[in-house]
Amino acid sequence: MDIDLVLVPVDGSDQSERAAEYAVAVAERYDADLHLLFVLDERLRRDIDTERIDPEAVAADHREFTDGIRRTFDENHPEGTLETSTATAFSQTRLMQTPGSVVLDVSEDVGADFIVVPREQGEQDAVGRAALYVIEYASQPVLSV
Repeated sequence: MDIDLVLVPVDGSDQSERAAEYAVAVAERYDADLHLLFVLDERLRRDIDTERIDPEAVAADHREFTDGIRRTFDENHPEGTLETSTATAFSQTRLMQTPGSVVLDVSEDVGADFIVVPREQGEQDAVGRAALYVIEYASQPVLSV
């Protein structure tokens, strides 16, 4: 199997941290790079837009999460590259924009060869809801953890 880039959608939860750790292991095993995609839940996005949550606090949380994953990645795969991006799970103007479609769109945009998705039964967050959609519709291999 030829894997150059592993994509892992995350939201900062324990489940997504676990998925990111698996993604690091896959990237190390296949000498691949890693792309960490923060998927913003619609509730969080709405709270940011209405200023109920400080966007700088969210950004700081994301940086802290990313720094932890980056340390793990650098320790285990120092010759690899880790990139990050952020996407909103839902759109009021694009009916077909769902957490799963966002993950697959980003996967296509960045050229991911492998996807690691966090999944928890009954998960209410965007990344958890994306897992089944990604498993069903992804054109590349998917590891669900």
